Amino acid sequence: MRKLVYYVAVTLDGRIAGPGGEYDFFPVGDERQTAAYSAWTNTLYPETVPTAYRAAVGLADAPNRHFDTVVMGLGTYRAALDNGITSPYAHLRQYVVSSTLKPDVDPAVTVVPGDPQALVRELKREEGTGLDVWLCGGGKLAGTLLPEIDELVIKNYPVVAGAGIPAFDGAFDPTVFDVAERTAFPNGVTLTRLTRR
Repeated sequence: MRKLVYYVAVTLDGRIAGPGGEYDFFPVGDERQTAAYSAWTNTLYPETVPTAYRAAVGLADAPNRHFDTVVMGLGTYRAALDNGITSPYAHLRQYVVSSTLKPDVDPAVTVVPGDPQALVRELKREEGTGLDVWLCGGGKLAGTLLPEIDELVIKNYPVVAGAGIPAFDGAFDPTVFDVAERTAFPNGVTLTRLTRR
């Protein structure tokens, strides 16, 4: 069975974005450190680089290594829409969970107005792909899908936001994950992969 993997950048206080959806405050370090960190993460997870930027970072023809499908909430999708991009991950099957977004926003994007848990269960049952489903964000969607999340890949940045969108915004539901691996980078970022216990 396929896994649902929440791959996301998080502040020290557990925020994935600022109160208005800002994400440009995540520190990246000096140019050399940023290049090393970006090259490492882009090589490991090339499919998480938006289609419009793949050629610029040398990933134009890179095959998907972990995911063939992305699921995101409207807040996450809105960052692309506000820049005129209706298909941010054209190299993946794209699902946007939203009860307000028009279903014909882009032929490559499936808008899901209903139960995201039912969608994810259906995607996880698919056979033959060999790749997993990427939960791209946001916090409310992650809170709703917590029972279905099999793995977390957390890019933890050395910054406190103070306020903003939490990584999980849902009901109180303590859920234990085990650390499978952790990598620290010179720019202060740690990347931790965790699996559901």
